Amino acid sequence: MVANVASGSIRPVGERSSFLYSFSLLPKDERDAMQRIYDFCRYTDDLVDEDIVIPEYEAEIRKSVGAEKKRLRLEWWRKEVARCYEGSSSHPVLKNLYKVLIRFKIPQEYLLTLIDGVEMDLVKSRYSTFEELKEYCYGVASIIGLICIEVFGYKHDETREYAVNLGYALQLTNILRDVQTDAAKGRIYLPQEDLRRFGYSEEDLLAGRHTAQFVELMKFETARAREYYQSARAQLRKDERFTMFAAEIMDAIYFRLLRKIELSEFAVFERRIKVSTPHKLLIVAKFWLNRFF
Repeated sequence: MVANVASGSIRPVGERSSFLYSFSLLPKDERDAMQRIYDFCRYTDDLVDEDIVIPEYEAEIRKSVGAEKKRLRLEWWRKEVARCYEGSSSHPVLKNLYKVLIRFKIPQEYLLTLIDGVEMDLVKSRYSTFEELKEYCYGVASIIGLICIEVFGYKHDETREYAVNLGYALQLTNILRDVQTDAAKGRIYLPQEDLRRFGYSEEDLLAGRHTAQFVELMKFETARAREYYQSARAQLRKDERFTMFAAEIMDAIYFRLLRKIELSEFAVFERRIKVSTPHKLLIVAKFWLNRFF
């Protein structure tokens, strides 16, 4: 479920528009690096959500069916990532990514963790507890934050925690927005323990029932997401804000999205709630000006 990022995709990379708004003001080399990273995340997600054909590997894949085909494609992708770090991958996405990985010293473990996170959508469509969901969020969102700060540059260990917590916040926001879209795909990311706590059944969710119990459930999940935004902001030191302004733009856009979900009284079954283009532009302008004043 990615960037986006990031329903059925790596959301914290964000929707493509949010990605462009957040990273378009970076210096050219960083902006180009982020585009290559986005392409990697997008392709990784497509290996799960689309029926991508891998000519040199397809004969073996055809022996399998369903989710197993996609799992085999991800296994092939892991091997290609290893080849990329050796400078020997011929895949266009990885050939373009290679110089970024080397220049910014992005650990191979990060890319493999992302693949593992995406793979969870093949084997898991329900989450019993928030701790289980948090593991998923780390694999498809927080790890992207850790990749991004390697490109932006950072000095403090707290900035790593900032990236992790912001990843949780962004992913939780997307999950709340995409409750209906995910349910249509047979996926429920809201923890089962939370559904039971508020007396809202899985059947209610799949049927799109906007009840009083649903509203209380969503208020609870919204408060949790807000806590992660607050934790992330508290961990970003003042002297890192100049280099992290692109991440702060993502924070502001998605926090506004969270607020709009609240203001709609959680009308996520009626429409896809989003932040308007003019509002995104205002957010970008604000953070750009704040860099200099």
